[in-house]
Amino acid sequence: MAGEATVPFRDREQAGKALAAALKGLAGEEVVVLAIPRGGVVVASEVAKSLGAPLDVIITRKIGAPGEPEYALGAVTQGGEVILDENAVEMLHVTEEYLDKEAANQWEEVKDRVKRFRGDRPFPSLKGKVVVIVDDGIATGNTVFAALRSVKVQGPKSVVVAVPVGPSETIAKLASEADKVVCLETPEPFFAIGQFYADFPQVEDDEVRRILEGHRAERTGSNAGRTVSTSR
Repeated sequence: MAGEATVPFRDREQAGKALAAALKGLAGEEVVVLAIPRGGVVVASEVAKSLGAPLDVIITRKIGAPGEPEYALGAVTQGGEVILDENAVEMLHVTEEYLDKEAANQWEEVKDRVKRFRGDRPFPSLKGKVVVIVDDGIATGNTVFAALRSVKVQGPKSVVVAVPVGPSETIAKLASEADKVVCLETPEPFFAIGQFYADFPQVEDDEVRRILEGHRAERTGSNAGRTVSTSR
C-alpha cells in the first residue's frame, strides 16, 4: 500500500540468509558459529548452513535495571563473569546489593540454559578458529559484549560479531572489541529490535533444541560420508 512503512527484514530466516551472504568471505576458514539464544539461533542457523560450519550456542544473561528488566545494566558471561555498564549503574543509582543479587539470579539462569540447550555436551573448542557470534539484533550490546568476553579468552584466531540490525553507536563500540563487526542495518531512531522485522515471534526452547539437533545430525552424517569415501 502507498505510504505503508517498510521494515528491513521479513523474518529471522530471511535476515539470516542476508547475513550469510555478507559473510561469504569466510568460506574456507575453520569457522564456528555461536548463536545467542533464543532468536539468534534462527538467524545463526542460516549462517552456519551457508558456511558449512558447526553451530552451537553461547549463553549470556542480561542484568536488568530495577523495575525495568529490559534495560540492561550489564550481563553475566557463560563463565560466570559479571560485566557492568558503569555509566548506567551510576545514572540509575543502583545499589551493590541489587547488582549482586541480580547477577547471582542470572548466573543460575545461565547454568539452567546451558543444561537445557547443550545437556552434557562440552562447549566446542575455539582455539585457532574463526568464531562468528550471531544474534537477531543488538540494542545496548551488553549481551554480545559478555559473549565476546567469554570467547576471547579461549584463544580463537579471530572473533566476528554478525547481526542483521543494531544502533550505530553500539556497533561502533563493538567494533573496538571484536576483530570484525558485520551489521546489515543501523537505522535511527532505534527503539527495539522487533521494530525492524515484519514477523518477530517469540522463539521457544523446543525450536532452539530442534535447530541445534538438526545441525548436529546433518554434520554427523556429512562427516560419516566423508569417512567412507576416503577409506576406499
